[in-house]
Amino acid sequence: MSEWMDEAVCATADPEEWFPVKGASAHRAKRICLTCPVINECLQYALANKLTGVWGGTSHSERIRMADMERRAS
Repeated sequence: MSEWMDEAVCATADPEEWFPVKGASAHRAKRICLTCPVINECLQYALANKLTGVWGGTSHSERIRMADMERRAS
């Protein structure tokens, strides 16, 4: 486990918030992420590891779009 994870706000929250079922809202998890001191580290970790769920204040589909835009820009 990465050191930054110890500082993550989500470490003490219900894990199901970060893995909503298809069609369910991820807004609550994203709002919690906005208060997290390691949001950037979390996002980079999710992008590097192609994780599902809410990480770094973004959903899996949002990160896919981000990665696609980055590939097109290079």
